[in-house]
Amino acid sequence: MKKITLLYITGVLLGSMTSCTDGFEEINTNPNVVEKPTANYIFSKAQLDGLNNNYFFTNILECGGLVQHYATYKEASGVGDKYLSNEVYFSAYFNQAYPTALNETEIVINEVKNNPNDSNKLNIARIWKAYLYHRITDLYGDIPYSEAAKANSTQIFLPKYDTQEFIYKDLLKELEEAAAALDPAKPSFGKSDFIYDGDVAKWKKFSYSLMLRLGLRLTKVDPALAQTWVTKAIAGGVILNTADNAIMKYTDGPNDFNRNPVSLDSRRQDFTAGSYGTKNVEGGKLAKTFIDLLKSTADPRISVYAGVWQGTVQNTSPAVQKGFPNGTKIAPTPTEQAAYSEPNQSTVFRYDAPLVLISNAETNLYLAEAAARGWYAASDKDLYEKGVQASFLNMGIYGAAYTIPDAAPYLTANPYNAAGSFEAKMNQIHTQIYIALFVDEQEVYANWRRTGYPVLIPVNFPGNVTNGTIPRRFKYPTSEYSVNSTNLAEAVKRQGEDVFTTKIWWDK
Repeated sequence: MKKITLLYITGVLLGSMTSCTDGFEEINTNPNVVEKPTANYIFSKAQLDGLNNNYFFTNILECGGLVQHYATYKEASGVGDKYLSNEVYFSAYFNQAYPTALNETEIVINEVKNNPNDSNKLNIARIWKAYLYHRITDLYGDIPYSEAAKANSTQIFLPKYDTQEFIYKDLLKELEEAAAALDPAKPSFGKSDFIYDGDVAKWKKFSYSLMLRLGLRLTKVDPALAQTWVTKAIAGGVILNTADNAIMKYTDGPNDFNRNPVSLDSRRQDFTAGSYGTKNVEGGKLAKTFIDLLKSTADPRISVYAGVWQGTVQNTSPAVQKGFPNGTKIAPTPTEQAAYSEPNQSTVFRYDAPLVLISNAETNLYLAEAAARGWYAASDKDLYEKGVQASFLNMGIYGAAYTIPDAAPYLTANPYNAAGSFEAKMNQIHTQIYIALFVDEQEVYANWRRTGYPVLIPVNFPGNVTNGTIPRRFKYPTSEYSVNSTNLAEAVKRQGEDVFTTKIWWDK
């Protein structure tokens, strides 16, 4: 697919050249060049690239360490674990997002926007674009948006940075318009869409579910606006059933881009073949905070998520699970390392494991928050329990044997405090988000910054760059200071100092 991408770009460039020599065009036409982009193929590539973006650097080393899902004794890779600054890791997501998935999605939009029969392709691409941009702005704050990925179409090579307020409001508008314009009577991407096989009705629910997520993101900065968008999302119809869950499908080869990036990137860079927990490249383990939470509540999901290597086999029994403490640099011996939990390579770290983007577990829990706020006329207790039950059942995406069919014992042992304070309810709801969304560390990190739940105890590692507080954003890549310095300077002046402790717009 990467070869195809390069070929069609070359074709576009060649096609734009004029000739003053008879026969020049015919003589210099490469019959193997794709001169016109094929929207379906490019959209497939945009989906793959949108999720295969430095997973290990961004989700595990940065976000996963910050929210204490992951831990490591090493310093160079302990950026999130210990609040350290390393250009390699904090810049990776930004640097890869624009030239790949964002650019590819823009190409699709430009290719189909003038054909009324392609309206579904256009609007699905708009929804995908919103998904991609909310991921990057949640990490950095103000970013290039309205002028980004426009070098091909409008020759804008140095895009301005838009405010996150503008970006969020535009993303919500895009989701609303795109969802409303989807038409089941018209064709779609079909099998070129690896998430929904072109199912327009499911994309509509995805759009409203993403609207629900983004609407709630505004509760700190603009509660009234948050309520408006949450209400619209609920009215539009969010994902409530397993069949509507947004799940990216992967296979174990034949090429790496067919494999789940969660497992591929992580196992290639840290949890390598033959290490069996004793000699991980970056010393990565599941964190004590996360494992202790699961064990203290007798959460059966622990056996789906975690395993301890015993020889060449992972033992997934809850009794043997042990989390590694965050913020330490004491190197364990190989034998000691093997005693700590790692992600289960038969489930979340399997090469062909499905990857959840948004599920009914997340939406029901967010609806529980909306009900607790008085924005939704429903029982927050019932919605909370539906969210937990959905998460248990969704473990079945890794195989029927992993489905947890009965959540009643867990809910009885860990009951929802329906008579508690609003903050007590928020703590319970978002502790479940913290558990249910494991492996989507970017979303867990964003939701934690908004809500503060679950309560995490920061570490204070010597030499940390935040004075012992959990970072609130990523720094911009150093390359932007030389390549797009004027626009970046305006963003920094507006948003605040380019440091890890500066809060982005919705976090203030």
